[in-house]
Amino acid sequence: MKRWLFILLFVSNSVHGGSLLLTPRHGDDGSAWKQAECAACHPLPRIHQGKPAAGIRGMVRDKGYASCMGCHGSNGTQKKRPCVICHNPRDLPALPHRDGSFRHDFAGMSLDEECVTCHRNADMDGQFERQQDLTLFPDAHQRPTPYFSNADFCLRCHNRDHPIPGFEMPDRDWRDPLVAMEDNYRFIDYHGHRVGGNGTYQGLREGYAYGSRVDCTDCHAMHGTENTGLLIDRAAKGASQLDPTLGLAAVPVWTGEEGQYAQLCVLCHRMDRAGRDSETDTGNGLSGVHQATGGCRDCHAHGQAGQAGL
Repeated sequence: MKRWLFILLFVSNSVHGGSLLLTPRHGDDGSAWKQAECAACHPLPRIHQGKPAAGIRGMVRDKGYASCMGCHGSNGTQKKRPCVICHNPRDLPALPHRDGSFRHDFAGMSLDEECVTCHRNADMDGQFERQQDLTLFPDAHQRPTPYFSNADFCLRCHNRDHPIPGFEMPDRDWRDPLVAMEDNYRFIDYHGHRVGGNGTYQGLREGYAYGSRVDCTDCHAMHGTENTGLLIDRAAKGASQLDPTLGLAAVPVWTGEEGQYAQLCVLCHRMDRAGRDSETDTGNGLSGVHQATGGCRDCHAHGQAGQAGL
């Protein structure tokens, strides 16, 4: 009995503030910090019995101690955090959605290392908090300033003159969206800092509002998609501001080989007034844009630092 009481106290004093990451206080007085063998103190049949951990108890039981450091960190050791042992299409298919042929990979790295490049200190508490769950990369002045938005995280790599060391894109043209995006987002694009909503074809679905900023990940799926350009292939992978009561999460998006963007744009854009093609199905069950087929980029140049939305 005393042994189990010790273990309960051991766990309760190891995790603080809702975070699952172990700290140098692990073991109450730090006696368990830098210990690599979880089994020495945590019998597998006894862990994850309380809420909310009970929801993954079966998965952890099946995978054993190999999964521990994925959620709880390396405990001060040199071991790497395993991520895809649980975050995969079979075990946790929506956390995140990793299905699809394309994802934001970095050449020459293993899958787990891909994850921790952007999520180095993720605390696995079930709540996304960008200051905690995203790796803090330096700003344009090489200072570790907090992110003011989710897009700010992306723009610290996707810029022309201050890329993160080790993630440079030297062969890109000055106008390439991969490097032009910071200037484009800040000064040109209506999805960034500019205020829109005064055009002929204005109108948005419930949840979105003109003047609000749109996260990069509302359109681009980092973890897996069938569309090139990492564009989402269904609404559930982005469109974060859509009113969930609309029931559009399963709506598919296919941009095709030639860039047929109407199915993507119609997720959020719905014309206020009837007009050209406004009632025409774009191919995914939704209508509301003034050109239901073809490429929206024939006129709308998102990602091109050349024209203000058109």
